[in-house]
Amino acid sequence: MRRSKLEMHVDILKVLVRHGPLKLTHIMYKANVNCSVLKQYLDFLVQQNLVEEQALHKKRNKIRVVYAITERGRTVLKHFREVNSALHITEEANKIPASLY
Repeated sequence: MRRSKLEMHVDILKVLVRHGPLKLTHIMYKANVNCSVLKQYLDFLVQQNLVEEQALHKKRNKIRVVYAITERGRTVLKHFREVNSALHITEEANKIPASLY
């Protein structure tokens, strides 16, 4: 079953919450998204201020870019979980035959 864009955005946010700041390839494997699509989604999440790029200075003057969830991203993820849980209750209520009410 294919994931919607929203589900993929949420999956990326969940990965960043669980694992902290990560490099692009680590997000790619943990969220199960191919690289070109992930770059597009990360660009969108950065533009929306849900994710931020951070530069890490390593040995030999190398700079590595990692992505971290912002406070706004955490808030959006929290609200998404609340809405999702409410919808599951609504979906279950819709499965109950009307004769039982």
